[in-house]
Amino acid sequence: MSITKQIAAKLFGADRLFARRTYGGIQPQSYKEHSMRSRIMTTPIPPLLTIPVGTETTGAVTLLVSPGEHVHKFQKLAIFTTSKEAYGSIPVHAPISGTVTAIENAVVADHTEQEQLCIALSTDGKDEAQQVNPSDNYAKLSSPELIALIHAAGITGMGGTGVPTAKKLSDCQGSAIEFLIINAAECEPYITADEALIRERAKEVIIGAKILQQASQARRCIIAIENTKLEAIEALKQALTADGNCELIIIPGKYPSGSERQLIQCLTGINLAANQQPTDHGVLVQNAGTAYASYKAIIEGEPCISRITTLCGQALKTPKNFEALIGSSADFLFTLCGIDTGNKQRSILGGTLTGKELSSDEAVTCKTTNCLIATNKEELQSPIAEQPCIRCGFCADVCPAKLLPQQLLMFSKATDTTQLLEHGLFDCIECGACDYVCPSQIPLVSFYQESKKSIQDRAASLERSEYWQQRFQFRQYRIKKNKEQSLNKKPIASVKPSSEVAQETKKQNDEQKVISKEQASRDIAAAVARVKARRSEKKE
Repeated sequence: MSITKQIAAKLFGADRLFARRTYGGIQPQSYKEHSMRSRIMTTPIPPLLTIPVGTETTGAVTLLVSPGEHVHKFQKLAIFTTSKEAYGSIPVHAPISGTVTAIENAVVADHTEQEQLCIALSTDGKDEAQQVNPSDNYAKLSSPELIALIHAAGITGMGGTGVPTAKKLSDCQGSAIEFLIINAAECEPYITADEALIRERAKEVIIGAKILQQASQARRCIIAIENTKLEAIEALKQALTADGNCELIIIPGKYPSGSERQLIQCLTGINLAANQQPTDHGVLVQNAGTAYASYKAIIEGEPCISRITTLCGQALKTPKNFEALIGSSADFLFTLCGIDTGNKQRSILGGTLTGKELSSDEAVTCKTTNCLIATNKEELQSPIAEQPCIRCGFCADVCPAKLLPQQLLMFSKATDTTQLLEHGLFDCIECGACDYVCPSQIPLVSFYQESKKSIQDRAASLERSEYWQQRFQFRQYRIKKNKEQSLNKKPIASVKPSSEVAQETKKQNDEQKVISKEQASRDIAAAVARVKARRSEKKE
C-alpha cells in the first residue's frame, strides 16, 4: 500500500481510499488546460507599480514614505492596521526599487469592489534591494518568533479575504490545533495558480507548510488536493518521499470542494455552523500560496511582494501563470499574454462562478488576486432573461451546505428576515452552484447577497441606535446628578480662634455706634431746618 493510501486508511478507515464524501456540488468544465501548458513565468519590470495599502473605511493607514522619495526593493512603505489586536496590521513593501510619484486612491483587483489608497512607484529598472535576513534553521525558532517573522513579511491569506496570516496564527495559540490543512484544492474553473505552484515548487510549499505547522503548534499537517491535478499530485508525492511529516490527502474533483467549510467536512466530517470558526474544532486552514509565501519569508527572508496569478480567457493568445509583482495592472499583464483587444468583451477577477467583473483594466493586483480572465464575445455570454421558478429542485441537490435555495429565494423576495435566518441564510457560502444548474436562469446568489447585506445593515443600524440611546440616557443622568449636587451643596464656614472672633465683634459694634451718632446729628439738623422754614412762612 502506498504512503498516501496508508495515511488515508489511518484517517478514515481501510474502506475509504482517500477522503469522505461531500454533499452536493457540481462538476463544471474546468477550462484549466490552456494556462497549464507553460511553466510559471516572471513578469518583466513594469514602468509603474500602483501598490495597494488599504481602505480608510476598514482600517488606519500609516505612510512611511512620501512623494518624490526613492525606495529600494523590500523597503517598508506603509502599515495598514485593521484592528488593535495582536498582529492586526499588514506591512506593505516595495516590490522593486524606484521613486514614489503619488499616493492616491486607485481601483484594486480584489473582491471588495472598493478603491484603495495606493502608492504609485515609478520603477528605475535597477532592482536595488535592501539586505534581507534569511533563517538557516527554522526548526530552532519558537512559535512566537515564527509568527513575528511572518507578520513582518506582510503575508496575508492568498486564497481568501486577505486576513493577516500572523493574526490567524496568533489567535489559535490558546487553542489545541489538531489539524493544519493546506488547501491546494483549486476547484473553480479557469484558476490554476496553486496547481502550477505545486507542480513546479512542491518542495518549497511543503517546507512552508511545516513552518506554518510549527507556528500554529498543530499536531498534524494535511495537504489536500483534488484528484484531477495529476502532475501536482505526483510532484507532492516525490517531495513527501524525502520528508513524510506532512500527509497528502486526495479529495474528489468537484466544485466547491476547495471551500474552507466543505474541505473541513470532507477531511474531518466536522460541519461548521455560520457562527463557528475552524479553530473552535481544532482545525486551521491555510492556502498553498500562503505556505509558499511563508517559505519565502523565513527561508529566504523576503517579504510578500509578488504572487502567482493566472492569466486566461479566449481573448488572450498565450494564457499562462505569472509570478506578478504586487501593484501590476491587469492591462499590463494582459498585454504580456497577447490580448486581442478587438475581440475582448470583459475582464473578470477570480473564477467564473464566484468572480467579479472588473470595472477597468487599470485595476492593480494585490495579495489576493489569483486569477484574471479576459473573455471574448463568444465566451461567458450573458444569460438569458430570468424566468419563473419551475420548482425542479436542482438547486437543492447541488447545494453543498444542504440548504433549500428555493425557499430562501421566496423569503428573500418577501424580505422575511425571520424565515431567512431559520432556514440558514448565513450558512450559504455563495459558491454559485445553484445559479449554475438553475434552468430558469435565476440569479439566486445575488438575492442571498442582498438579503445578507440588508440584515447586516439593519443590525448595524440597531446597534448604533442602542449605542446613542445609551449615550443620551447617560447624559441625562449626569445632568440630573450634577443639579442635585449643586442644590444640596452648603458653604462650609471657616473656623477662627475665639480671640479673632471677639475682636471682629467689637469692631463691628464700634462701627455701629459711630454710624448711629452721625445719623442722629443729621436727623436733628433736618428737624431744626424744617421748624425755621415754617416760622418764616407765618411771618410772611
